[in-house]
Amino acid sequence: MDRYSVELIDVTKIFGHREAASDSIVAVNGVSLRLIQGELLTLLGPSGCGKTTTLRMVGGFETPTYGRILLDGKVINDVPPHRRDTAMVFQSYALFPHLTVFENVAYGLRMRKMDACTISAKTRHALSLVGLEGMEERPPGSLSGGQQQRVALARALVVEPKVLLLDEPLSNLDARLRAQMRIEIRKIQQALNMTSMYVTHDQEEAMSLSDRIAVMNHGRIEQIGTPQDVYARPANRFVADFMGSKTTFLDGTVMSLDGDQVNVQVLDAVLPFEKVPDIAPGDKVELVVRSETVDIVPPGKGTFPARIIHAAYFGSHVLYEVDLFGTNVTAEIPDPQERNMFSRGSEVGINLKTRSIYLLRKVMN
Repeated sequence: MDRYSVELIDVTKIFGHREAASDSIVAVNGVSLRLIQGELLTLLGPSGCGKTTTLRMVGGFETPTYGRILLDGKVINDVPPHRRDTAMVFQSYALFPHLTVFENVAYGLRMRKMDACTISAKTRHALSLVGLEGMEERPPGSLSGGQQQRVALARALVVEPKVLLLDEPLSNLDARLRAQMRIEIRKIQQALNMTSMYVTHDQEEAMSLSDRIAVMNHGRIEQIGTPQDVYARPANRFVADFMGSKTTFLDGTVMSLDGDQVNVQVLDAVLPFEKVPDIAPGDKVELVVRSETVDIVPPGKGTFPARIIHAAYFGSHVLYEVDLFGTNVTAEIPDPQERNMFSRGSEVGINLKTRSIYLLRKVMN
């Protein structure tokens, strides 16, 4: 029998506790997942989807209404947080303002009644891991947001937990620092081979950090997979829409199957796509059209005619919004210096990069 580092089996959390109570809230609904040693799994989803509640149940800050949580094969539902061998990095940092950086990081070791030499060695090592050597005697209030986040991370790492839990730890940082910190967190997590669960609503953050992503919605897991799986092969329309900030869904009809290829009627053209399971000629499908799968060419040269509604220059790319037979479609065109830019109102042609476009069976209402 496989032994997992963390395992959730049909875990449900109901606030209000009684299922039949009119004011009860099902925050997490039958969630099951497993993490192997050294894996970083991200719980991703919109606000209120149950991701933080799930993380807090693993940490012992919430108790499941139903289901089991296991750490190294042992059920820990009733084990208090300080005895779980987990450590949480909170969104708010939760540092002690009256203690120095050193004392904040050493706090967990002192609670475990370790000797002074061990505390000093472990604390300084944790601070070196997060790049805060030389700041031991500074108060947290004198640090930048990124430095405070590093202190919070060091405080979690210093107790050498079996599982590291991170609850939107970068949400208070600016965009550039957030990008830098997620790289640092991933490097440290991989260097220590530490099993980790990470919560965020930021798709880019989840994609860059994770071994696997669990996309949540209304307390349930919609899909678990590698970043490439959930982005390129979404399980349903919710996942496809949530994973792409600039996604358009175009209707199509399956015309024929040809080996690993499926021919689909899209607007006024029939185009080849990669075959997906369980579709047959006549089926209605939706094309998951992301901005990078749309190419813009001079008028008369594309598969479809279109008109530029808006153009935004970002240096490394241009983001166009185009009117395609009455549907607004976004196109992200790289290296604008190598191509002619189109202005608002321009007539253009559109090509779809069909090898990168995934098909979903259309759910009929």
